[in-house]
Amino acid sequence: MPTEKLKTVDAFIVFDLEDAPESAGIVRSARKILPGGARDLARSMTYAFATFGMRRGGASAGINASDDDRADAVAKFAAEIAPMVASGRFLPEPGTRVPRAALAPLAGADSRAVVGEVAEQARVAGVVAAAAHVGGGLGGRTVAIEGSEPVCGALAVTVEERGATVVGADDRADVLLAGSKMGVVDHRAAERLQVGALVPYGPVPVTARALAVLGRAGTTVVPDFVAAAGPLFAWWPTGDVAPEAVVPEAVARITASLEEIAGHPDGLFLAAAQRAEAFLATWRDRLPFGRPLAP
Repeated sequence: MPTEKLKTVDAFIVFDLEDAPESAGIVRSARKILPGGARDLARSMTYAFATFGMRRGGASAGINASDDDRADAVAKFAAEIAPMVASGRFLPEPGTRVPRAALAPLAGADSRAVVGEVAEQARVAGVVAAAAHVGGGLGGRTVAIEGSEPVCGALAVTVEERGATVVGADDRADVLLAGSKMGVVDHRAAERLQVGALVPYGPVPVTARALAVLGRAGTTVVPDFVAAAGPLFAWWPTGDVAPEAVVPEAVARITASLEEIAGHPDGLFLAAAQRAEAFLATWRDRLPFGRPLAP
């Protein structure tokens, strides 16, 4: 997985598929961002594209900067990657300590149809649709939401509109929505969970060991690269870019994706991964090594 270091700032971009026509993914900043996490984020995005038949690759960037220097570092990062954005080589999404406003200077060169609010609406709707699918509907169900990110409030409102009751993240629940950070559900957390299904709202929240623990407990784990893929349908819509068109398309495509692999003997995660890999094999001579799970 190639890693490209920037010249004007202490930053890097990991490209999952170096020769993909377009690549997109999250940009994060901290005093020290490790490439390993960026690789996991890039791989999740690659599998999301493949799940929905898109010949694109995942990527992720890290900007190493202290709090005092971050604004300047992010501005230099945005200026240097502008040609990549214009060509579609790297289309950035805001992540930890990199707000969307910091990437605003790149908006004019970004080829995606819609980023920001409509894409977030599609993400929320897709996650809730996935929860409804694996939960057999949300009416009368209990839903726990891990984390305190802004998206969590929108998720809570939406599941309540669908008839569910939101309970504490440590309570027994029919469905847990998780995704505040990579690997937030490790094997120790998985052993404590008492939930029927886990549905990610963010990338790579489950570790490989946790997936095994949850499988033995009978918990259905929806892949993050399916449940949280709603923004893809805003970025590259098949028709109208209005929320009234994009959001229903995200719901329909994500629901159909899960229906296609429902009841698979290997479980939803492995079934979805195998399907993504089958699509990748139609246009790649060699498959990327490793599935999108936190270590």
